[in-house]
Amino acid sequence: MVIQSVDRIESKARLHSAKRSLPSGTPPLVRWSRMNSPLGQLFVAVSPQGLCAVAFGEKENEFLSRLSRKAKFEKNDNATAKVLAQLREYFSGRSSSFDLPLDLSSLTPFQREVLTVTRKIPAGKTWTYRQVAQEMGRPNSARPVGQALARNPIPIVIPCHRVIASDGSLRGYSGGSGLKAKRWLLRHEGAL
Repeated sequence: MVIQSVDRIESKARLHSAKRSLPSGTPPLVRWSRMNSPLGQLFVAVSPQGLCAVAFGEKENEFLSRLSRKAKFEKNDNATAKVLAQLREYFSGRSSSFDLPLDLSSLTPFQREVLTVTRKIPAGKTWTYRQVAQEMGRPNSARPVGQALARNPIPIVIPCHRVIASDGSLRGYSGGSGLKAKRWLLRHEGAL
């Protein structure tokens, strides 16, 4: 896998965060599929701008109900093939980075900034919520950082599991089986 510079990642995130204009009345097409993973059934969804959702530990109807109500959905393994291939590489231990366009257009600018900084955390390492806030130039924003990470629509690819509490505890994780999944991901990457 190619490791991208942080500036390139940030500019890609900005590019894919911008909403594209669609003809009036045309719902965006979101293509989705699923795969088996060590964390259970994993769902992914891509919009025309890029990967917009990853979820595990929930049922198909729960996953689809969380996506934009304005979108048109299509189960399409071909459209998600690159995402699934990179996730398989990750779970097999052959890669720990992702090179995918992302669609973060449903998030606030602050949430996008938190997730962009979180992508800088290398596999096998952890940062605290405070470190993420400091990297953003907002040292007193550890709590809002945690709230933004809890809304990460693309866990694993955007590694919010690498963010822990200042006392070294794992604190929380909204993906799959919660702290059990966070612990598994950190062990898989050699951080625990």
